[in-house]
Amino acid sequence: MQGVSRWLATILAPVLLLQSCASPPPAPVDRRQEPPSEKINYHIVSKGETLFSIAWRYEKDLHKLAVVNNLSSYTIYPGQRLLLDTRGVAPSDRAAGEPSNAAGRIQQQRPVKTPPSRAKPPLQNSPAKPTGAAKGGNVSTWKWSWPVKGKIARRYNTRELFKGIDIHGLPGSAVTPAGPGVVVYSGDGLRGYGKLIIVRHNPIFLSAYAHNRKIFVKEGMAVKPGQKIAEVGGDPANVRRFYFEIRRDGKPVNPLNYLPK
Repeated sequence: MQGVSRWLATILAPVLLLQSCASPPPAPVDRRQEPPSEKINYHIVSKGETLFSIAWRYEKDLHKLAVVNNLSSYTIYPGQRLLLDTRGVAPSDRAAGEPSNAAGRIQQQRPVKTPPSRAKPPLQNSPAKPTGAAKGGNVSTWKWSWPVKGKIARRYNTRELFKGIDIHGLPGSAVTPAGPGVVVYSGDGLRGYGKLIIVRHNPIFLSAYAHNRKIFVKEGMAVKPGQKIAEVGGDPANVRRFYFEIRRDGKPVNPLNYLPK
């Protein structure tokens, strides 16, 4: 028996040694935070973009974006480099009015002379401010109204990419402006919004109406509450979904703080 025991010990010793080498003790876990996201400080203009669409994309105030880039008008050109840091622009630097190309239409050809971004005249030299419904007036002179009849399906959340609300409406039902103003965007060129309308109510407030099935207004048109500007039903994934957003000084705010209870 002792001979057998020695034989088994001789056979099993290498196996046990291999097992101990193959199963080392678990290493301690190193908990590290993710690196901070890199802040985008400038944007290179692409063909088809407007100053307005760029301001909307980066949640910037349109007037401040023009001032920080020394734009006497809102004309931009492909390949132009635009600064995005508008923190140094005081609210008083914003012009009361707007240049003639209020929606910031892009200039498709590169200028032969000095680019607009280096022009010396300040934004305050832009043409006179619009009148009537296009001006929008003081927000205290009019009340916000619901753009669509329906139930709120998603509420405002600052952590989400699209910081507005979803309303479930009937496909084909009318979309109306939440306040008087002028259409500064009408189309489907802004990614993630489908067929989109943006209304400028005054130098402070903008409102957006997204995922429309049909659009009945063009840029530059004056609109007012009760006027049919679009129809619900443009989201293929959910034809009842309608997206609404309000921005103050370029930043999204909770629409439920402004709409009637």
